[in-house]
Amino acid sequence: MPNEPAITPELIAEHGLKPDEYQRILDLIGREPTITELGIFSAMWNEHCSYKSSKKWLRTLPTAGERVICGPGENAGIVDIGDGQAVVFKMESHNHPSYIEPYQGATTGVGGILRDVFTMGARPVATLDAIRFGSPETPKTRHLISGVVAGIGGYGNSFGVPNVGGEVEFHPRYNGNNLVNAMAVGIADADKIFYSKASGVGMPVVYLGSKTGRDGIHGASMASAEFDENSDEKRPTVQVGDPFAEKLLLEACLELMASGAVIAIQDMGAAGLTCSAVEMGAKGDLGIDLDLDAVPCREEQMSAYEMMLSESQERMLMVLRPDMREEAEAIFVKWGLDFAVVGSTTDSKRFVVRHQGDVMADLPIKELGDEAPEYDRPWVETPKPAPLDPSSVPAPNDLAGILLDLIGSPNLSSRRWVWEQYDHLILGGTVQKPGGDAGVIKLSGTDKGLAMSVDVTPRYCEADPFEGGKQAVAEAWRNITAVGGEPLAVTDNLNFGNPERPETMGQLVGCIKGIGEACTALSFPVVSGNVSLYNETQGKAILPTPAIGGVGLLPDVNKMATLAFKDEDDAILLIGGHGTHLGQSVFLRDVHGREEGAPPPVDLGVEKRNGDFVRTAIRAGRLTACHDISDGGLAIALVEMAMAGGLGCSVSVPGPAHVALFAEDQARYVVTCKAADAIALIRDAEAAGIPVAELGTVGGSDIDLGDGAAISVAKLKERHENWFPEYMAGE
Repeated sequence: MPNEPAITPELIAEHGLKPDEYQRILDLIGREPTITELGIFSAMWNEHCSYKSSKKWLRTLPTAGERVICGPGENAGIVDIGDGQAVVFKMESHNHPSYIEPYQGATTGVGGILRDVFTMGARPVATLDAIRFGSPETPKTRHLISGVVAGIGGYGNSFGVPNVGGEVEFHPRYNGNNLVNAMAVGIADADKIFYSKASGVGMPVVYLGSKTGRDGIHGASMASAEFDENSDEKRPTVQVGDPFAEKLLLEACLELMASGAVIAIQDMGAAGLTCSAVEMGAKGDLGIDLDLDAVPCREEQMSAYEMMLSESQERMLMVLRPDMREEAEAIFVKWGLDFAVVGSTTDSKRFVVRHQGDVMADLPIKELGDEAPEYDRPWVETPKPAPLDPSSVPAPNDLAGILLDLIGSPNLSSRRWVWEQYDHLILGGTVQKPGGDAGVIKLSGTDKGLAMSVDVTPRYCEADPFEGGKQAVAEAWRNITAVGGEPLAVTDNLNFGNPERPETMGQLVGCIKGIGEACTALSFPVVSGNVSLYNETQGKAILPTPAIGGVGLLPDVNKMATLAFKDEDDAILLIGGHGTHLGQSVFLRDVHGREEGAPPPVDLGVEKRNGDFVRTAIRAGRLTACHDISDGGLAIALVEMAMAGGLGCSVSVPGPAHVALFAEDQARYVVTCKAADAIALIRDAEAAGIPVAELGTVGGSDIDLGDGAAISVAKLKERHENWFPEYMAGE
């Protein structure tokens, strides 16, 4: 073969393969691999594609349920929502690319997750994102935010899908490795789902979409490596996105699917042509022959190695019915997209790649995926922190001043600057925009709605991975419940540091155990997800961040709850009782500079009981507002409700007031109702064994916490809204 480089230990290491993994390749194929084959193994066996460090633990998660149509293993998870419809959704990371090149890294993250959804035959109806950055004082943070937010908005807005929710967080541990997690949600006919399993021998394998270039080569292996001081040199491994091409690809794919021509379909995402072809063939127990001379390229003299590893965007691979080839090609020509037969299915169970008359790769297709290394990495359990004695946390002298400082702090301030750069109203279905407990869209032609939320509290996961994993699931479940939704299922995005460090692996194991326990107890199965490891720079890992994307169903969006105070004299009730846990709280961190103690424990039985009661009350029309309690505790929940409604409130809490106001105990909601309905609601809660406290009433223009601690809602809102735009303006 022409110009084949020697396979040296240095070249093997550059491909992210360890010596024992290379020996495994030699044992498997019985010879030295070609450079193209080495690239293929590098792509298929890296952490990003093979889940080799996490697979053992991911198998323990609950993935089945009476509504689950398709769990993990496909491009996205699928859940039945009745009336012949299904919701299709998944969340994925684009962390490493977004640190190297924030705009393109974020934009192609959104593009990739949208393709995962419409590959299944679904039309995307919403996106969400969870983005995390280092300390605002770090010089690069503002640059990263600007690029990432512009990238998310630039792709989603141009493609034409609303962004309805998410989260933005700052912490010094993300200084060298920001996180960009993108989630997409689509709707499909439940009897018209498309899968990636190829079938039939001699069927044409067809390349669809945009041309292949040299962008994104080694993108998947770069995503499976730590950063060092040379991370900026990895810019060529970041893909370049074109949302307008993807919109054409969506419409062409859905039209082609409706024609009946599609046997199997796979998005060309991580590891591009390699991963998509291997997965389609292996799932169908078939071989794949590829002829790279037929691949549409936008650059000259691309090698087989480059074509197989390119992660150029807006591309699909399909197996089509041969009798419908002309009809299929006409559809793609009409949409101005490339259509090329690049191979065929075989009965050989071999993955054969040809280029310019030479066989560049000839590998056993099943073993490429099935024989990828799977590690049972050593792990050590994170020591359980001692509970924090709330009496060790001094009361503030100026409660109103503290409230003002907290609501205008980087982590509690309004995210309006971010979400107003996203089109959250396009398609006309958004009935609850960002800023509430969950984003909600109305399904066209019905009164049904989908509620969506992305949640995790990384400081809890750092202190106690098991409880932190449980809490991430519980908060997503609560946020969906707080708008009146029935939580259906979750997708997860597990962001951690280097799994070869036993302490980091222990965090991953602990969080997965907590997630599994919570998903089981709350009947909230995991149907899709992504693992992103090696998120660290020069040995400094991010906080463990297992983001949970939850989706729920509202039978009638007209009965949806929002968090805004509605009317003067409404009664304010606390469902779940007063809190006492200040360990790992925002108050402890931001007011006293202490990140210590155990996070609040999550009692999943209490979580379900309280949430079911609240959801029932919402659907019965008994509540005028509802908001779950999370970061910042009761005080921040009340302030957020007041700011959203433009109304104040007068409340009283038991002493010590700062503990009751800022404790972050779980399974709690602030609700409002008509004064005349309060007694009956309290009686029903108590009959269900649920602690409930009367806090006070809605009204006026101030938030009055008693003992002279009062502050105007307008002043709070001004501070709340100003931090982000002032920070981004460099003020």
